[in-house]
Amino acid sequence: MKDEITTIQLRKSVVKALKEIKKYPRETYNETILELIKDSRETREFDTFVQKAQESKMKELWGEGDYRGWESA
Repeated sequence: MKDEITTIQLRKSVVKALKEIKKYPRETYNETILELIKDSRETREFDTFVQKAQESKMKELWGEGDYRGWESA
């Protein structure tokens, strides 16, 4: 089954920005947007990884639920 195609409206400034980040001139907007989505998911996964590492270190340093002094850390 072939994917359905839809039409979306974008501001000209968004189209210009998409053109500027294309990896190659003939890359479609669809490909560019899919790459942005992929990068966003990878960034979110990395942010979650870092957050869990920070939480672990906070518990190690301050104990469970005792975060006094966090403001000056």
